Amino acid sequence: MKQIVCLATSPWYPIPTRKQQVMRRLRDAEILYFDPAVTWIAPLKDRAAGEKLRAWKAPGEAVRENITVYTLPPMAPFFNKYRWVNRRNQARAAAFVRRTMARHGFEKPVLWVYSPICADLVDKVPHSALVYDCVDRHSAYGGLMDAALVDAMELELAAKCDMVFATAEGLWERLRAVNPHGACIPNGANFELFHRAASPQPVPADLAGIPGPIFGFVGALQSCIEYGWVERAARARGDWSFVFIGAPKPGADLSALEPLSNVHFLGLKPHEQLPEYLAAFDVCLNLFAESDLSRDVSPLKFYEYLATGKPIVSTPQPEQVLPYGEIIHIARSAEDFVDQCAAALADTDPARAEARVAAGRASAWDARVAQMEALLREQGVF
Repeated sequence: MKQIVCLATSPWYPIPTRKQQVMRRLRDAEILYFDPAVTWIAPLKDRAAGEKLRAWKAPGEAVRENITVYTLPPMAPFFNKYRWVNRRNQARAAAFVRRTMARHGFEKPVLWVYSPICADLVDKVPHSALVYDCVDRHSAYGGLMDAALVDAMELELAAKCDMVFATAEGLWERLRAVNPHGACIPNGANFELFHRAASPQPVPADLAGIPGPIFGFVGALQSCIEYGWVERAARARGDWSFVFIGAPKPGADLSALEPLSNVHFLGLKPHEQLPEYLAAFDVCLNLFAESDLSRDVSPLKFYEYLATGKPIVSTPQPEQVLPYGEIIHIARSAEDFVDQCAAALADTDPARAEARVAAGRASAWDARVAQMEALLREQGVF
């Protein structure tokens, strides 16, 4: 059985992202999954982070028969701004990973990482092979970081790897300049779960009183979402309802939408419950404002929408949606967004719905991970 150490950028709970979806599907593997560290000052911005400061002292949690989850110890802030801070943080993290590996009898596992900051850790953790799975343009997040430093660490990390994956062509183009061993493998969908929304489902109580037609968005409410187009459509069409499911992230400005009576924020929902909400949507929305970050996003929500067969209205960002232009509705401006929403409401051809379902099935996580495993075998990592 293979041994894998995964250093993730998303905690195992509560939202399953690419990291969890991939790790769950890797076959014949014993996996140690490390939730990311929080900084010592994190509780100043988020009270819940206080509990996370202590989480690293907890024993590992066996979330599946072959996967045990730990949390990395807290770290100093400004690690994306000053390399010396990152080196100290990663030395501490590496020591924690080594101790945990020893308890599980791991000697030289496959080390599978998700962040550029791991450039200062990978040489301190024994491993038989190194995999970098790049899921974002990390330097585009802004905030207290040195973008040039983050980019430099990422290229340094990629150059050391036995295999590099990237979720978008723009990310892969950059990384393969330093390491040709890899591929662009976009995000996917839990097809079986989200295809349930193609059939009638119980209507959740907090949706039952919202009049249709419903234009729905599922996902984190981040600053990179195109809220302005929704505001324009909501003001122009008071007979339409816009529903957002997800938690606001720092920097997201929802102030223009919150006073509108036909815009509804329902908060974060359990993942298994999402098909019930999607089944009640008339149209699914994939909304990204134009930016360096959104251009190379690989939106899980988009592939989940496809699995439902529902009509989809999307911005032209990220570029991954463009090949699906014949079966979805792509809005090019705020004015066009209103028109495309109207067109999506009239998109009732069963053949088009089946085409979307087929595209969702082809994007299933099982297929994505099978592609990864084949490349890893070919390269001798597996």
